[in-house]
Amino acid sequence: MAKLTTTPPPSAPKPAPDDEEEDDYMSMTIHEPTGPLEKETYTARRIRIQRESEARSRSKSKSELAAAADLARDSALSTALPSTSKGFQMMAKLGFKPGNTLGSSTNTHARTEPLGVVVKEDRGGVGMENEKKRKFREEAAAVEGIEKRQKAEVGDYRERVGREREEKRVEGLAWAAMRVLEGLEAPGEGAEKVPSGKVNVLWRGLVRERKEKERERRARYDLLQSLSKNASYAEEDEQDRQALGREEEDVEEEDEELDAFIALEGKERLRRLVGCLREKHFYCFWCKCKYEDESMDGCPGMEEDDHD
Repeated sequence: MAKLTTTPPPSAPKPAPDDEEEDDYMSMTIHEPTGPLEKETYTARRIRIQRESEARSRSKSKSELAAAADLARDSALSTALPSTSKGFQMMAKLGFKPGNTLGSSTNTHARTEPLGVVVKEDRGGVGMENEKKRKFREEAAAVEGIEKRQKAEVGDYRERVGREREEKRVEGLAWAAMRVLEGLEAPGEGAEKVPSGKVNVLWRGLVRERKEKERERRARYDLLQSLSKNASYAEEDEQDRQALGREEEDVEEEDEELDAFIALEGKERLRRLVGCLREKHFYCFWCKCKYEDESMDGCPGMEEDDHD
């Protein structure tokens, strides 16, 4: 029978002197585990595979597709044609060298860089940009035309207002000259005592104006009288006026000579009035003075500008 022998366990190594010191917990570092902490279960693996499949099958949005296309285009445009390309090899056989121009070396307008690519981002057809520019030019020309027309209208308005003011001023001077001529030719008689046919046509308009005002005054007076009386006596009052001979018929007499004179321009009427005052009465309308003889010594002249 074999004899059993036991070997004593190895003695534990003596701790190093450094190990006897207390551990510095502030300088400790925690290392992440390199492997999975626990084994992946079947359910977790199935969920992970499903999520990865859904991420691969998900369709990208329009913005993502556009961003990817822009990135691919910019990358392709920024990359030089590689020497392994079939197109580069064909150009090299024809004598092309990188950095040189295509075609004859004597061509000064040859390009060393390819044409830039302009990406069309709208949906307009060919020539749409030119059409927009044309419409823009037409609108700008229309606005400019409106501004010019407005400026012209402002200038025309000012000119028209100035012309109307001058016409009113000349018309007032003409009526003033009429009154002066009337005072010299019919002093103290009054227009109502002078027959219309014998009145000088140059100031005959004053007679017509007075008659019209008198006719309007009598019409207003008769209207007030008829309103103040009883309507039952209206017919009797009218018969009484006819019997007493106080009923007057206002008949407008036509005066072609006066109408033709009034139809003249204001400056022309004023010129004739001023001329008549000077020739017949030696009176200067601008000096407001009557001279002794036709020489009118001391008068600057016939025109208004001569008396400035």
